[in-house]
Amino acid sequence: MKIRITTLTLVACLSATPLQAQVIDPGLWEITSPNMEIDGWKMPSVPEILGSLPQEQRQNMEGILRQRGVELAGQDVRVCLTREQVEANELPLQDPQSGCRQQITDRNASAWKFRFECPDTRGTGEARFISSKEFQTTIDSTFTTGNVERSGKVETHSRWLQADCGAVKPVQ
Repeated sequence: MKIRITTLTLVACLSATPLQAQVIDPGLWEITSPNMEIDGWKMPSVPEILGSLPQEQRQNMEGILRQRGVELAGQDVRVCLTREQVEANELPLQDPQSGCRQQITDRNASAWKFRFECPDTRGTGEARFISSKEFQTTIDSTFTTGNVERSGKVETHSRWLQADCGAVKPVQ
């Protein structure tokens, strides 16, 4: 269970990865995770993981994701990025109270590299900007569950859907 929660938290926190002023458009984004691995083992998608939880636990996790601005959409997730977020030149990765720190280590018009450290997770990543409406992200991390250190890898593909986010709150 701890691995599932860690995976969900990692995806929720890192799904809205690096932004650079005017590199991507604000609005509603759909994020697919074609590859999520823990210790080299392929993991199911976030909706599949949530679907395997007991109903009360699933609803609780969906609520946590929703509060962070992450909505489930079939096998994908959707996030809303505001104009202020895309112009901020920062990483809107997680709740400021999470204890996480992040740093952009290299950036240019087509890619950002970054590293992050949270109480139980640390890692590096890269976002490659294909256009203002599409980017891909790769994240490699290590995290601790119990007394066991594990490795994780997440690859995402993000595509812009529309300027209006509708009922989806901005990612936090």
